[in-house]
Amino acid sequence: MLRLGKREFGTHEPVIMAIVNRTPDSFYDQGATFHDEAALARVERAVSEGAAIIDIGGVKAGPGEEVTAEEEARRTVGFVAEVRRRHPDVIISVDTWRHEVGAAVCEAGADLLNDAWGGVDPRLAEVAARYGVGLVCTHAGGSQPRTRPHRIAYDDVMADILGVTLGLAERAVELGVPRESVLIDPGHDFGKNTRHSLEATRRLGEMVETGWPVLVSLSNKDFVGETLDKPVKERVLGTLATTAVSAWLGAQVYRVHEVAETRQVLDMVASIAGHRPPAVARRGLA
Repeated sequence: MLRLGKREFGTHEPVIMAIVNRTPDSFYDQGATFHDEAALARVERAVSEGAAIIDIGGVKAGPGEEVTAEEEARRTVGFVAEVRRRHPDVIISVDTWRHEVGAAVCEAGADLLNDAWGGVDPRLAEVAARYGVGLVCTHAGGSQPRTRPHRIAYDDVMADILGVTLGLAERAVELGVPRESVLIDPGHDFGKNTRHSLEATRRLGEMVETGWPVLVSLSNKDFVGETLDKPVKERVLGTLATTAVSAWLGAQVYRVHEVAETRQVLDMVASIAGHRPPAVARRGLA
């Protein structure tokens, strides 16, 4: 059972996490939701299309202008509070690696801390424990925040992913984070080249077999673009194909830009797997 905020999710219940970037330079939307009005509209649409989690980020993942902890908090804390006011039941996640920002957003109403940089600030897990919120434990290959991998190599990339994420997850529980609120994430593109991310996807079942709920952040990433030789705005089909494979292998939470399209993919896979009945079943019955 996965428990986040006020919600509980069964083992075979797929969960959509919608991305809302509070940055002026995000790689995909180029700052489309940097301002409050556009960002709140994005939240409304995402919830209406089936997102259970809203993931709010105040710093672009890739290299760019420096963003201090104070500026990151300015971009996220007030927005978290407003989303909580408007959507009391939605699960609010914040994508941050800094414990100071984590504490501030938890005070404002966040339910989940999405640590995409693999525990680079070990105090973030302590914050999650102190506030009783969830934590995403991600493999980033030891990369520092906002850096790109360069000639990184692994003897066995999935073994490394499992070693890091399971270690982070167990530490979080030991600190007091509720076990049912901890997720593990292979960290596609983070500290990995395209072949690493493809292998992590192919072997995702090994993460699922650990019993921890698995989150995947696949949406329009570089490994999709390089695999198909497509620019950022032409990666949706590749993303959805990767989503379908990940769903079949047992991932549970999907961090995405395209909510409605992802919902259809996840529902279709769940129905093929026998975990969800068809929405209608009239064929051959008339």
